[in-house]
Amino acid sequence: MTQQKNAKHSHGKPQGLPTREQILEFIQTSDTPAGKREIAKAFGLKGQEKIALKKRLKDMAEEGLIDGKKTAYHRMGGVPKVTVLTVVEIDDGDIFAEPENWNLDDGAKPPRLLVVEDKGGRGKGQKKTGGMPALKRGDRILARNEETDRGWRAHPMKKLPARTEGMMGVVEIDGSGKAWLAPIDKKVRNASPIRDIGGAEEGQLVLAEPAGRGARAGVNVTEVVGDPLEPKSFSLIAIAKHGIRHVFSEEVLEEAERAAKLALHADKREDLRNVPIVAIDPADARDHDDAIWAEPDGNGGFNAIVAIADVSYYVRPGGQIDREARKRGNSVYFPDRVVPMLPEVLSADVCSLKADQDRAAMACHLHISPDGKITKWRFTRAIVRLAHNIAYEDAQAAIDDGSASDELKSLWAAWKALFAAREARDPLDLDLPERRVVLDDKGKIAEIAVRERLDAHRLVEDFMIAANVAAAKALEAKTAPVVYRIHEPPSREKLIALRDYLATQDKKLALGQVITPTLFNRFLKDVTDEAEKALLMEAVLRSQTQAYYGPQNAGHFGLSLGSYAHFTSPIRRYADLLVHRALVDAYGLEQPAPPGSLPDTSGLSERDRTKLNEITDAISQAERRAMEAERDTIDRYVAAYLAEKVGQEFDTRITGVQGFGFFATILGFGGDGLVPVSTLGREYFHYDEAAQALIGSDSGTRYEVGQRLRLKLAESNPLTGALKFDVPDSDGGKIEPRGDRPPPRKKGGPPKGKGTGRRDGRGPPKHAQGKRGRPGNIRHQGRKKK
Repeated sequence: MTQQKNAKHSHGKPQGLPTREQILEFIQTSDTPAGKREIAKAFGLKGQEKIALKKRLKDMAEEGLIDGKKTAYHRMGGVPKVTVLTVVEIDDGDIFAEPENWNLDDGAKPPRLLVVEDKGGRGKGQKKTGGMPALKRGDRILARNEETDRGWRAHPMKKLPARTEGMMGVVEIDGSGKAWLAPIDKKVRNASPIRDIGGAEEGQLVLAEPAGRGARAGVNVTEVVGDPLEPKSFSLIAIAKHGIRHVFSEEVLEEAERAAKLALHADKREDLRNVPIVAIDPADARDHDDAIWAEPDGNGGFNAIVAIADVSYYVRPGGQIDREARKRGNSVYFPDRVVPMLPEVLSADVCSLKADQDRAAMACHLHISPDGKITKWRFTRAIVRLAHNIAYEDAQAAIDDGSASDELKSLWAAWKALFAAREARDPLDLDLPERRVVLDDKGKIAEIAVRERLDAHRLVEDFMIAANVAAAKALEAKTAPVVYRIHEPPSREKLIALRDYLATQDKKLALGQVITPTLFNRFLKDVTDEAEKALLMEAVLRSQTQAYYGPQNAGHFGLSLGSYAHFTSPIRRYADLLVHRALVDAYGLEQPAPPGSLPDTSGLSERDRTKLNEITDAISQAERRAMEAERDTIDRYVAAYLAEKVGQEFDTRITGVQGFGFFATILGFGGDGLVPVSTLGREYFHYDEAAQALIGSDSGTRYEVGQRLRLKLAESNPLTGALKFDVPDSDGGKIEPRGDRPPPRKKGGPPKGKGTGRRDGRGPPKHAQGKRGRPGNIRHQGRKKK
């Protein structure tokens, strides 16, 4: 239609200078950016008419009818045909964006555009954007835009790099007195000039926004956060960097207060208050959404109950709390704070299962056979009154010293049956350490250690897995919607890479066989050398796909389960809340709220059902965002803890190898750092991608994934969480030699291969170098003395 209009203007006799209305119509209906040249061509203008058009366009701009530039005009208040947009919100999978550069002088808010998927369909990992990777809040896209009867629509053309100027950073003053914003993201190497410092002082952590278009425009400081080396700043940095929603609106808080006052209606619930149910959690748990009980059935098996906080009773679809929880997707946990999915009156109070207090629960009743299989299940809405809240360590100690209560002894007996079934199922067994940051009363780092793995942890985990499986199967039996937790088998590409790597270790992986967790476990169990086992574990981990949520079942490869859902943590995961709502509908467990107080239903809404694909996409993205934020914060805490230990040597293990160097982590509490290839001596190091190794061309020295080394900490930057190590001596610091060295090469240049590191004093590849002496790359080796 638009092409026909354009053709009408451009054929036949010249039509003369177009009116303002004709120009506006052409600009709005053109499929491509409409500048002066396009308008003149469409109306057949020549000579003096072009001069008159130029004046008319200038007049229209001054009158506020159009905006833009001579190469691309658009209606004032409208959006250019092609422009850069920033994603500002993702709601139920709908992606909304706003123009990156918008004139706010007239007080008008920027228009919000719905980002729509163009033809071409969606593949895995390509959501809503026709072949483009899934978008998240804060992403920038170049889009073709149109105004429709239903509002503005954006058709993404490509995803653009993030604007580093708008990131949180630290104010630095150079020798000439010029202010710079030093980035706190270790992936960003360059600082940005500060145009308006906004009262901030040198060394302060600030928030800033672009001062104009392009990197050279610099930034303006908008908010002073404070001392960047205070531990409390580390989580604030992650919250700002990843765009994590952390403030509840007044409307959400008011609805939460109303929800917290809902009566429990014990007469309408299964009364389990006399059952001695216990919750076993971390000692520092902020919320308690699961509790368990078991007793022998007299035939060698067990009856068990997994009681989960009945969050769906308080958080109802369509309400203010629900909309906010859906956008957050999950709670985010930092060493010094938690950003909850739900307001505190719910997450830490009425929904949290606490001893000696009546609580609403969704009860999963299980029958465990003598061999640990779940043979029966049923779900009820219940009222519970926990007998105890116990820390993992205390529960384990009671079992070990024989002082455990009858409740704990029965739980352990039932768990032994579940554990036997788990062993028979043979899920993927990767013993991955979890770092724990312990803070003192002043918020300072007291200790960083690896969290001890106890049988008490395994007990709770196996009961939760049993309940999650039961929830999935119960919904399948009712042909009800299921939000599955999906972990697909490794892709063929990753298996080929694993096969090639194993070949360098004299191990074979036949791709023609059925790939199961047992296959990987066999590789690990056959290895007795701890260094070699760590090496293989890293390789197996790299071969795995990332778990996600979705309504189409694809099984859970890692757990060796055909059907698996998340049911046990609705306080902190929106996926679990959706599973609870589906169970409410499937098993007739509805309990309406009093009229006028909250949305009536506590089951799935029509939107939940029709947009389940989009919702699960969004909460999967939110989960990845939370994991990155938590990992970044731990990295910063570790770097702050190590800042006063620069120069000391540590036992480390290599976790990754690239052509520009290798990454190692400190054994015992983590802390990942780079060893640049430029620090390894003057010989060439060949990068063997298949073997994940750097190999010295003359000496045959090897640095490969899984290898243990003694390294010296050279730099520790708490702002970015980045560490840098040096090899302390000429023998490479090895504490575990890895096989025979190959014979030295003849001289005559570097070997052929995937990558080569220069050892001639000219440093690593350009992309691996920092810019020394420039703002944005200061080295923090402990707090400066005042």
